[in-house]
Amino acid sequence: METQRQLKVSRLLQKDLGEIFQQEGKNFKNALITVTKVNISKDLKVGKVYLSLFATENKEELLKKIISRSKEIRHLLAMRVKNQLKSVPNLYFNLDDSLDYIENIDNLLKK
Repeated sequence: METQRQLKVSRLLQKDLGEIFQQEGKNFKNALITVTKVNISKDLKVGKVYLSLFATENKEELLKKIISRSKEIRHLLAMRVKNQLKSVPNLYFNLDDSLDYIENIDNLLKK
């Protein structure tokens, strides 16, 4: 069970990361990147970020590009939350395929 502090930090990071990806979209082949969820560890040092990727053909390649630029993204995040957090958690990006799963089920039910 997540504490109130974890929930607040995860919401803050989700909002700010969403804005960062919106501004940096041109660097990611104009793909639409949505931050669907952020899980924070109890010590607030590790953040698992789940992303939905749209308007791209190869999601795995785009995810690798995001992971390779994770230090830069973390720095941009630090500039935004420097007054609210003592330290910015290490970010680990994962692909959120729940929307693809829902779409697949929807297509199967239509048949």
